[in-house]
Amino acid sequence: MAAVTEVLAAAARGDAGAAAELLPLVYAELRRLAAARLAAERPGHTLDPTGLVHEAYLRLVGNQTFDGRGHFFAAAAEAMRRILVEAARRRDALKRGGAMTRVDVTELEVAAPSGPPAEELLALDAALDRFAAEHPEKAEMVKLRYFAGLTLDEAAAAMGVSAATAKRHWAYARAWLFRAVGGNV
Repeated sequence: MAAVTEVLAAAARGDAGAAAELLPLVYAELRRLAAARLAAERPGHTLDPTGLVHEAYLRLVGNQTFDGRGHFFAAAAEAMRRILVEAARRRDALKRGGAMTRVDVTELEVAAPSGPPAEELLALDAALDRFAAEHPEKAEMVKLRYFAGLTLDEAAAAMGVSAATAKRHWAYARAWLFRAVGGNV
């Protein structure tokens, strides 16, 4: 992964070819994170892992510079979060059917979709924004764990903190967010 840090440093220096070099280095990891995140979404989601990775990558490249691998993956997690929240908002919009749900006629026996409903995801997003204003590092842990699908150890490494600190941040964040959204998430 030292190659990722080198390419990010080259991009920060203004190397135009660095963005082209970056995608092959991080694509597999970003796709794995996107697949893990989308596995928790409802069936029939219009985004697939490839689409989510491409959309997130387009938002990342050219807009900012990164301090290293951890910062890049944190920004990727944030981009994926925003994409999923925007999709939930569009899905929930009245002009797109509002509270109506799409039903596949061949699967009418399905009792309930998996993954959080749009209103729960929007409530979590609003609470996470409030939480980030008070505790930015703990909010970053939530983004890496929930939206990027990283394990506790992977998130700790990405943030540059110990596993014990990551565990404390995660426990605090979960309790704070649970209380903030009224126990719905």
